[in-house]
Amino acid sequence: MAARSAPNCHLRLEWVYGYRGHQCRNNLYYTAAKEIVYFVAGVGVVYSPREHRQKFYRGHSDDIISLALHPERVLVATGQVGKEPYICVWDSYTVQTISILKDAHTHGIACLAFDLDGQRLVSVGLDSKNAVCVWDWKRGKMLSMAPGHTDRIFDISWDLYQPNKLVSCGVKHIKFWSLCGNALTPKRGVFGKTGDLQTILCLACARDELTYSGALNGDIYVWKGINLIRTIQGAHTAGIFSMNACEEGFATGGRDGCIRLWDLTFKPITVIDLRETDQGYKGLSVRSVCWRGDHILVGTQDSEIFEIVVHERNKPFLIMQGHCEGELWALAVHPTKPLAVTGSDDRSVRIWSLIDHALIARCNMEEPIRCAAVNVDGIHLALGMKDGSFTVLRVRDMTEVVHIKDRKEAIHELKYSPDGTYLAVGCNDSSVDIYGVAQRYKKFGECVGSLSFITHLDWSSDSRYLQTNDGNGKRLFYRMPGGKEVTNKEEIKGVHWASWTCVSGLEVNGIWPKYSDINDINSVDGNYIGQVLVTADDYGIIKLFRYPCLRKGAKFKKYIGHSAHVTNIRWSHDYQWVISIGGADHSVFQWKFIPERKLKDALHIAPQESLADSNSDESDSDLSDVPELDSEIEQETQLTYRRQVYKEDLPQLKEQYKERQKGGTSKRRERAPGNSLRLHFVHGYRGYDCRSNLFYTQIGEIVYHVAAVGVIYNRQQNTQRFYLGHDDDILCLALHPLKDYVATGQVGRDPSIHIWDTETIKPLSVLKGCHQYGVCAVDFSADGKRLASVGIDDSHTIVLWDWKKGEKLSVARGSKDKIFVVKMNPYVPDKLITAGIKHVKFWRRAGGGLIGRKGYVGTLGKNDTMMCAVYGWTEEMAFSGTSTGDVCIWRDVFLVKTVKAHDGPVFSMHALEKGFVTGGKDGVVALWDDSFERCLKTYAIKRAALAPGSKGLLLEDNPSIRAISLGHGHILVGTKNGEILEVDKSGPITLLVQGHMEGEVWGLATHPYLPICATVSDDKTLRIWDLSPSHCMLAVRKLKKGGRCCCFSPDGKALAVGLNDGSFLMANADTLEDLVSFHHRKDIISDIRFSPGSGKYLAVASHDSFIDIYNVMSSKRVGICKGATSYITHVDWDIRGKLLQVNTGAKEQLFFEAPRGKKQTIPSVEVEKICWASWTSVLGLCCEGIWPVIGEVTDITASCLTSDKMVLATGDDLGFVKLFRYPAKGKFGKFKRYVAHSTHVTNVRWTYDDSMLVTLGGADMSLMVWTNEMEGYREKRPCDSEESDTDSEEDGGYDSDVTRENEISYTIRALSTNIRPMFGVKPHLQQKEPSVDERPPVSRAPPRPEKLQTNNVGKKKRPIEDLVLELVFGYRGRDCRNNVHYLNDGDDIIYHTASIGILHNVATGTQSFYQEHNDDILCLTVNQHPKFINVVATGQVGDLADMSATAPSIHIWDAMNKQTLSILRCYHSKGVCSVSFSATGKLLLSVGLDPEHTITIWRWQEGAKIASRAGHNRRIFVAEFRPDSDSQFVSVGVKHVKFWTLAGRALLSKKGLVSTLEDARMQTMLAVAFGANNLTFTGTISGDVCVWKDHILCRTVARAHNGPVFAMFTTLRDGLIVTGGKERPSREGGAVKLWDQELRRCRAFRLDTGQATDCVRSVCRGKGKILVGTRSAEIIEVGEKNAACNILVNGHVDGPIWGLVTHPSRDFFLSAAEDGTVRLWDIADKKMLNKVNLGHAARTVCYSPEGDMVAIGMKNGEFIILLVSSLKIWGKKRDRRCSIHDIRFSPDSRFLAVGSSENSVDFYDLTLGPTLNRISYCRDIPSFVIQMDFSADSRYLQVSTGCYKRHVYEVPSGKPVLDQATMDRITWATWTSILGDEVLGIWSRHAEKANVNCACVSHSGISLVTGDDFGMVKLFDFPCPEKFAKHKRFLGHSPHVTNIRFTSGDRHVVSAGGDDCSLFVWKCVHMPH
Repeated sequence: MAARSAPNCHLRLEWVYGYRGHQCRNNLYYTAAKEIVYFVAGVGVVYSPREHRQKFYRGHSDDIISLALHPERVLVATGQVGKEPYICVWDSYTVQTISILKDAHTHGIACLAFDLDGQRLVSVGLDSKNAVCVWDWKRGKMLSMAPGHTDRIFDISWDLYQPNKLVSCGVKHIKFWSLCGNALTPKRGVFGKTGDLQTILCLACARDELTYSGALNGDIYVWKGINLIRTIQGAHTAGIFSMNACEEGFATGGRDGCIRLWDLTFKPITVIDLRETDQGYKGLSVRSVCWRGDHILVGTQDSEIFEIVVHERNKPFLIMQGHCEGELWALAVHPTKPLAVTGSDDRSVRIWSLIDHALIARCNMEEPIRCAAVNVDGIHLALGMKDGSFTVLRVRDMTEVVHIKDRKEAIHELKYSPDGTYLAVGCNDSSVDIYGVAQRYKKFGECVGSLSFITHLDWSSDSRYLQTNDGNGKRLFYRMPGGKEVTNKEEIKGVHWASWTCVSGLEVNGIWPKYSDINDINSVDGNYIGQVLVTADDYGIIKLFRYPCLRKGAKFKKYIGHSAHVTNIRWSHDYQWVISIGGADHSVFQWKFIPERKLKDALHIAPQESLADSNSDESDSDLSDVPELDSEIEQETQLTYRRQVYKEDLPQLKEQYKERQKGGTSKRRERAPGNSLRLHFVHGYRGYDCRSNLFYTQIGEIVYHVAAVGVIYNRQQNTQRFYLGHDDDILCLALHPLKDYVATGQVGRDPSIHIWDTETIKPLSVLKGCHQYGVCAVDFSADGKRLASVGIDDSHTIVLWDWKKGEKLSVARGSKDKIFVVKMNPYVPDKLITAGIKHVKFWRRAGGGLIGRKGYVGTLGKNDTMMCAVYGWTEEMAFSGTSTGDVCIWRDVFLVKTVKAHDGPVFSMHALEKGFVTGGKDGVVALWDDSFERCLKTYAIKRAALAPGSKGLLLEDNPSIRAISLGHGHILVGTKNGEILEVDKSGPITLLVQGHMEGEVWGLATHPYLPICATVSDDKTLRIWDLSPSHCMLAVRKLKKGGRCCCFSPDGKALAVGLNDGSFLMANADTLEDLVSFHHRKDIISDIRFSPGSGKYLAVASHDSFIDIYNVMSSKRVGICKGATSYITHVDWDIRGKLLQVNTGAKEQLFFEAPRGKKQTIPSVEVEKICWASWTSVLGLCCEGIWPVIGEVTDITASCLTSDKMVLATGDDLGFVKLFRYPAKGKFGKFKRYVAHSTHVTNVRWTYDDSMLVTLGGADMSLMVWTNEMEGYREKRPCDSEESDTDSEEDGGYDSDVTRENEISYTIRALSTNIRPMFGVKPHLQQKEPSVDERPPVSRAPPRPEKLQTNNVGKKKRPIEDLVLELVFGYRGRDCRNNVHYLNDGDDIIYHTASIGILHNVATGTQSFYQEHNDDILCLTVNQHPKFINVVATGQVGDLADMSATAPSIHIWDAMNKQTLSILRCYHSKGVCSVSFSATGKLLLSVGLDPEHTITIWRWQEGAKIASRAGHNRRIFVAEFRPDSDSQFVSVGVKHVKFWTLAGRALLSKKGLVSTLEDARMQTMLAVAFGANNLTFTGTISGDVCVWKDHILCRTVARAHNGPVFAMFTTLRDGLIVTGGKERPSREGGAVKLWDQELRRCRAFRLDTGQATDCVRSVCRGKGKILVGTRSAEIIEVGEKNAACNILVNGHVDGPIWGLVTHPSRDFFLSAAEDGTVRLWDIADKKMLNKVNLGHAARTVCYSPEGDMVAIGMKNGEFIILLVSSLKIWGKKRDRRCSIHDIRFSPDSRFLAVGSSENSVDFYDLTLGPTLNRISYCRDIPSFVIQMDFSADSRYLQVSTGCYKRHVYEVPSGKPVLDQATMDRITWATWTSILGDEVLGIWSRHAEKANVNCACVSHSGISLVTGDDFGMVKLFDFPCPEKFAKHKRFLGHSPHVTNIRFTSGDRHVVSAGGDDCSLFVWKCVHMPH
């Protein structure tokens, strides 16, 4: 059938009419070659005005919507729309792709911009967050990503004058971005008063931090930094869509149709109004402008491109036109001339010249046009309109002939008859009208057969018939001109149609896919001469079919370019061209038709490179001309490798099941057994579904794989070594060019590829995260640096890796058919081939993507299935082996010739120095010369050729060859039957390794007294294996059926075998010849057992649920055991041969008496007492513990007990082999587990002397031999087991501090809520009543009194303009650790509190601060490497991990100059709790507070994330790199310690093993330190320190401290270790100890802090000094020699610090806090002078006016008055039960006012002495008291309350003052109220949940500071009665600033923190006079 293959002709895109002006901007530029680049639909266009030629870039798969030009003006970046949109960077000269950037955006890419040197590209997405991404585009790598804005972003640009700065703008915003590390941080532009907040449409950056931007109202906004400094008003009269900067200045273009040119300082040069020019029109709108020299390019909304020469600016050239917005449906071609006519919803009809590629006529109509037709003579043009009318024009001058409206609905199609006499008009109302042309279009008839709208019409050649298609897909015929329907099919049969544009009908059946009833093909046109057909569909695809194509699903060639719907398509009159039009892209594409005969010369038009392969797409129908798939290949393509349960899912499953079983009883479980297994030998090789997976290593060993094991086989010694890093089937293997490393890929949900060293068998790198289900092919590049891999997901993804770094370089979808092989080009590392089912593809790398081209077969062959491929001697030459036995020879992508090489598929090829070697299904190895001309030699794999010393036997002659490799004078061959052979060049063959063939293996038996075993498999063989050193197959016998079980007789002479058809046989164990056989059952025989002793009876169990008992001597059946409800799985005899124990598939455990088979019930207690001859049962109390927590998803298939009844081995469905202590009573016993098999372990057996365990893998067909290592014999090996599944239930220990740290939940500032439970309406939302006392402006009344009494009347008042942080009293020790360090040889210390890092000079006490964090710091570390001196990393709290500004981040900064070196936004939601630098200082490790406690490794200088993995399901407290390593680190936390290795991009972990020490258990670990020789020390919650060698616990230092060991420090200089813990000070003990390197001896130091218990949170050791940070917020320096303590830093222990007061005249202040202390601080001396312990939490504190007394209010309602001089109590009183919120002395020192949360203020008269009797109180306060202030004359008191109301009372009577006038006249002594009209402006808009907590007006009375729940300190002018007053804000505190005060003389402001228990002292900067 012709339609079975695609047509041999071809279409080439020749011209595109149109330009995308709608919804896009800034998309038109001059390239360096003076060509013009723009885009339309899905095509990038490069137009040369000089040659009037277009080139096309077609790498996109959907509409392009953004474009950026590289600064060198050759490269172009374009971005597209779509679900997974990508960016292409391409060369405008060659129109080839350079790089593809993908996997970041969704929906589409709205803007693009290159930076100054063109190295980086920024992109903005169309997703809901408008994500901004920065790319290293050459490498295809994303550097940074952040949410852009909540609304659309219209433009983005790099600041070309400042590095790492960008600007973006859009709907109602402009943002200024800085890029540091991987963090993009935005600052919003401040519009302020200079201009209106409005939408900014475009921008350009200039020098001196200036940015020019175009706004929606036509103004230009000029920005300096982030502030708007001026506007240029009326630059345009409407929105400015485009701004372009060049050497001379700037050009802007707007919606008003004007272009303006500006000079470099944005002064106007000239204006060009395009509306006024010849080609102009009303409503012209400019979308894009580009100014280069004296030329300006302008793109308009209506798809025109103008070129303007500056000095003739009133004469623009129109160089491109297209249809405007509105769908484009109408298309007609002229019958005799090369003209095309189009008509669109933009109401214009246009005539295009196909030769000149130009618009030659245009006419605007009244209505949108939907279809067009030209009469045969070319004189009349008919247009069908959307309103149901049609118009006929003369083509010559576009004048109207006639306008007829007979219908109300749109006309979809009209056509003239071939004789020119009639016009048929098809309408949306299902009718076709026929009009006579000569009769001035009189109506002659109508056709009314259709039930749906008319879509297509065609006339017959004789004009007597018309055929129609309608919306229902019906095809109808009518007689002309009357319109009678023809129903007789015979009448139509002979009709020849003049044209074919219908989509239904026999001739075009093939255009529809099989089994599909969709109607998405819009248009068809047949070319009778060329016998081809073109179609246009809804997906933007144009297809070329053979004509006619009768069978559904015909083959085609496809072409993309249009965006969505292609609405119409037509051949030109002479069939030279195809014209297609796009609905939504309103563009016209002109394609050149290249017929078959020309194609021969046109090999240079190689298939267009494109991601969607536009050469030819396989359509659905199977190719009948391709031979049947070979059975082996077919089998292989059907394997899916999907698993119900992947090993990766186990931890989560375990957690889920554990949750369900919380209530279950938990017995103290048995420990895991003492002995362990070591893999010794594996019989088997994976050949049945893998190829080319067998190699010689450098030193001549052989490497291959089977099951989940990589095997290195030494053929001289006949030994094997194993790589056990995989946990599921390995599917592929590749050898590094140096032959020392191997890459293996496995099955998995997120399958990994391991690259490992064949010498050390250690993993060098693990690659994950790019494939699904499995990796089926890998290959190294010739330089060994890169690796290519192919996945088995549906699109067979190809990934190119830099494997050492673990980075993925590029990704592409490979093919929808299976790929068998990937090969990298040895000469060009960027090229590779993939080959597989029906295809071979040639790929080249482009940035983050790969571009593939299908191999071009031409006439030489067909698309065969390729099984293997190699490259030849040049980069162009490649060879592939097909499934039919040919070798194809390729040059570039073209097939040059084929050579017959084998009968049946060629499975393996290998390139040699001077030739090739191939192997095929025919079992022949062939050697070829270097051009595949001659076959030099063949070797047939036959038994006869086996060398005498060969181990094992060849099962059959000519086995299918799956792998070949050469080296060391031999050819290495792997076969499908699982054999590995070595062929000597001279001919003899040696068998090295073999295993079972395809089919599951179940039957296993070990010999009663020899080290041999027997296996039987579904591959219909019975085999005997030698387990002693020769490790070979001793005998093999073919069976008529597959078998599932076998057993040796007790004397070892006979061997019984159960077969799958229900029969069984007994064979001679030596010769394997039959002794006797029986066939009594129909179903599989599942177990077979001789009775012990003499072996008198044989029990045979079957899937029919019976067990037959035979007498061996008489060969008769003597009994049948009945009563099982399901199939039998295991049978065991007791030692006397009288009793059978049986397991069934329904999990029953049954007992039968032999020989008759009577069922017995035996109580479980008795079962234990019975002595069993063997135990293979998996049920019963004795082995309850072997069932795992996740027993529902996995079955235990086998078990076997050692002969000493101590150890039970089990095998399960997940491929685990486990050892348990026997009996395993109680649920979930502890075990050791081993992974080597892939999925099901079907059987396990101990040998007769328990020295070895033999295990069988079902599907992996391998037989594994393990040696049993007894308890004493413990060499530690990397393959040692893993601990049991469930973590110990035992408690990990308890300590209040640990629990607090573990359970604390950190909120970010932005989400903090009010600290006081206030209620009511916030001040800025209250309705103000008009005041009675609005005085007239000129008045005789005395001037208004001052609001505030001021104390510097004489001086000029100077407002405060800024606050600078000078001192911080506080240290975060309560829940953070290891956060105090020495710098500069102990001169300085560094630590943190709240959100600031503090550098504190030890000698002077001066401090400097790092203030870039925007939220609390939780961890801090110092880089120890000399290259990075004084580099500090700090990690902070954050919200979600969305990469926005509130996401958790790590800052790396220089401690001396406070420069930020890098910011890492991380994926640790909630916060970063630990950071650590590696030994070289280049890597940083971070741990998150997210539920998985993710661990991430960063290359911090670049901001690149190297690796990340879930750390543990419980809290991790600390993770630290080993001080000598960049790859090993340790993490400790709640009940775990893990030892980690970084391999490439992967993190591999081992749990700490505690079981090696008696009675050791896993406790909660809190700290870690390191010693030499891989020693690790961890501090525990109980005070012990554990010492680990590698990951095994080797000893514990008991009670190193009496309480938890919170901190440990390793001194790099001398290896000494400091520990810090929680303990009571005693004579000998101390909370800090200094130990030797081994932690054997120590010296204790006491901290003289006077605390009852010392709790150390951080230790660090410098020269002779130890630095200690404590839970009580002290930082202490301890001298090593004299043990003297020097307290450097003090702070409050617990917050909030509510009470704060400054001394009336000196630079002192007092603070009172929840920790029950009042402390006196000295600002000048920078220290705490004194502290008083009150024994209760204090809430407020106040100085008397002279400063001689202090009043303190307590949380329990008591207040105390102290004398300052002696600190003696002068008086105390408790009149209230609730806490005192504020306490104040009156200015005349007479009264004391005490405000409490009992809604009251009490007055006391101090002149009456210390008895303190209350004299009166204020009534009717509606809520709790917040602050109080006295008036200057002591007569009034203002009170702010918890319901946002301020009240004034008389003193001392307590009467409320209600008269506003009186209030206005009061002068206040102080102002600390947050309420009142005078301070309305301090309440912010964002205060829904949060409040302003405190305020204070300066002594000068003109400045005001406030503190709020967001942790901000703000500075306002006083008074500030307007809402939302202007202010400056100062960050640093954690959430909740609780109090704030000016010191005397307004020199400083002191603020007190709630959450951070810290006091900040800010220096006031006054404005100069």
